[in-house]
Amino acid sequence: MNATMSKDLKLLALDEEDLMVVSAHIQDSVLRTADIVYNRNDGRLLLGINRFAWEASPARRLFSRKDERRRSLLQVDRVSALRSTGISQSDPDAVLSILTVSFLRSEGNDPSGTVTITCSGDAALQADVECIEVRLADQGGAWAARGRPRHGA
Repeated sequence: MNATMSKDLKLLALDEEDLMVVSAHIQDSVLRTADIVYNRNDGRLLLGINRFAWEASPARRLFSRKDERRRSLLQVDRVSALRSTGISQSDPDAVLSILTVSFLRSEGNDPSGTVTITCSGDAALQADVECIEVRLADQGGAWAARGRPRHGA
């Protein structure tokens, strides 16, 4: 029995405002480089992340006072190209910490643009997309987080 009584999160972003909501929910998620999968034929980028469940803060839970993480899948569809900076593909166990997800619209090619997943340490993934189509879905139960992410002023 899960004492937190929280439900799995499922979000779909189809515009920049929706993407800001997804970004807020995946801030401070961590992933290994091995959990980044780009399928060029399907135009799909998949990231298996360990998401810090900000929406399940201890003050909002009835039975548990511990912060939690959840295994989640971030999916970016309609990807035509993928670039990365500061990410070593030769180290599958390198850990990245997600800071934000943003969108930069292409000039004159509305609604195409670039979805950028910015990580700590000047690392980033840039996915050129036909349009914004991003999904976030929890994939299972929660576990106690080792600590609460802290942000400098």
